[in-house]
Amino acid sequence: MLYGYARVSTSDQKAQLQLDALQAAGCQQVFVDEGISGSAATRPALSKAFAALKAGDVLVVWRLDRLGRSLSHLIQLTGQLGEQGIGFRSLSEAIDTTSSSGRLLFHIMGALAEFERNLIVERTQAGLAAAKKRGTRLGRRPKLTPAQVAHARKLIEGGESPRHVARTLDVSTATLYRYLPVPANGSP
Repeated sequence: MLYGYARVSTSDQKAQLQLDALQAAGCQQVFVDEGISGSAATRPALSKAFAALKAGDVLVVWRLDRLGRSLSHLIQLTGQLGEQGIGFRSLSEAIDTTSSSGRLLFHIMGALAEFERNLIVERTQAGLAAAKKRGTRLGRRPKLTPAQVAHARKLIEGGESPRHVARTLDVSTATLYRYLPVPANGSP
């Protein structure tokens, strides 16, 4: 039996395109997750689909990214299906793991996607290293300037409460304390 799975990430998106394609492919039952990211740990409709599937069935998706966001997650899910004797088919990529050539194509695509991901990571790391060499400060901008920190220290030493000073500077008390380390005597 063919079971379909469709997913849209936001409630603004519509699953109708996927549903039409899955029904045209012959899916007798389609499970739909709406407003759920592909990286979400729990997807209720996908869990229901996995519970309904049994050996000899095939899970059909419109595109690979509807099932999982990362290659490792896709391989894990399809491996789990394969161990249970359940096939997998992606309509857009023309992948069908019920055949030897389909399994081979899936693994080749998986290897290429992993290679591409590794290249992206390498380029990102090289870019960050080059930026550091140029003296570029990476990360978030500080919430407080050195002048604001000095002013806050002066106010607190003058008797103002840290909570009041934090409110004045429009930061949380915890943020203020990160900028004002507590010396041995216990007051910032």
